[in-house]
Amino acid sequence: MKRRYLSLAASGAALCLTAVTLTGCGALGGLTGDNEVTLRVVAAEYGDNPQNSSATYWKTLADGFEKANPGINVEVSVYSWSEVDAKVAEMVKAGKAPDIAQIGAYADYAEAGKLYTADELLSVKTEADFLGPLADAGKVKRVQYGLPFVASTRLLFYNEKLLADAGVIAKDARNGWQPKSWAELEAAAKKLKGAGVQTPFALPLGREEAQAETMMWMLAGGGGYTDNEEQYSIDSAENVKALEFLRDKMVGQGLTGPAEPGRTNRQDAFDAFTRGEVGMLNGHPTLIKQAAGKGVKFGMVTMPTLDGGEHSAMGVADWVMAFKNGHPKEAGAFLDHLYQAENVTAFTTKYDLLPVTTTGYRAVQAGKGGAAPQLKTFLDALPSSRLYPVGKKSWAGVSEDIKQNIGKSVQPGGQPAQVLEQIAGAARAADRH
Repeated sequence: MKRRYLSLAASGAALCLTAVTLTGCGALGGLTGDNEVTLRVVAAEYGDNPQNSSATYWKTLADGFEKANPGINVEVSVYSWSEVDAKVAEMVKAGKAPDIAQIGAYADYAEAGKLYTADELLSVKTEADFLGPLADAGKVKRVQYGLPFVASTRLLFYNEKLLADAGVIAKDARNGWQPKSWAELEAAAKKLKGAGVQTPFALPLGREEAQAETMMWMLAGGGGYTDNEEQYSIDSAENVKALEFLRDKMVGQGLTGPAEPGRTNRQDAFDAFTRGEVGMLNGHPTLIKQAAGKGVKFGMVTMPTLDGGEHSAMGVADWVMAFKNGHPKEAGAFLDHLYQAENVTAFTTKYDLLPVTTTGYRAVQAGKGGAAPQLKTFLDALPSSRLYPVGKKSWAGVSEDIKQNIGKSVQPGGQPAQVLEQIAGAARAADRH
């Protein structure tokens, strides 16, 4: 048995994992010697430090797969979320697409005819186990190319001690806190600022996940990236109003802290929250473990809306896809292995994320698999949440445009309407071609 190495380089560099042929009985046996196949996999980093890097999960997964499938080698490269989509795009452009990619968008590659379909890859059992809404979101023209990997919804996290010290909640409050409107959120942030909290509300509109933070505010304001006909409505009046609120009421009044939102990444905000420097922020399930590990007592509530009424929450699914590199049988076998119940649970439990399969969903609902009890709150919001328009071939480019430009719209003097019009115009043009 030969092994290569697992390395953690400087921040932003890839975590590289190469698992080479192991012995054992193979599900796809008979591939040896000159017939060996190497699958190149690119995946995103979900950990926040070297000790909980996703590379460890992929190494264990690859080792187990290779043991059952002698003759198939698996090489995995893990990149940070701020660069993984761009890395895959570069590889595809250079004619060196990976066999499998676990990234944020798939539709542009599907439209270009570069991906295998789900039924060309997966067993019937695996394909049928995906949650219906997520499987549908993975389709282009009713054909599934995108395989959901993990999902999450978003809630408003708050530091209980900071809010109690600022007088937002009672020190002995037992029923938590649930602001209904943005006006209540603004009032709480002002009290936190008055109490000396460094960042009353963290607003990460940096490259890491600006498209998510933006969508949360748009939905809470009654807007969104698309209308009911799934046409881009990025420059809608509702969306403009949401960003004007952020510019005037949050950033303009110094309620988002000293850091410029457009230069603040999601993990920067999470880290500051775990240090006790942030009063409130929008977060996904992985923040549960990060904050609890640092001893931060926190609450989680649904995000308040512009007018206190009910609006859709945001759901996010990350995607797996297989490029047409001539190895559908081998890639499909690896993906069947990836979606085995124990492997799904191992990943979602490690990072407090939501499963994308029916078996995984039921396990979390039943409190099985070691999942954090708080995940049920996120899980309840998943069936009715709205996802990115990932079925559009233009979405990857639109998402990148948002990451690059949305932050400047909420700075003092920023022009939300103008920025959104520019993004929307480019999105509609891309959608037509």
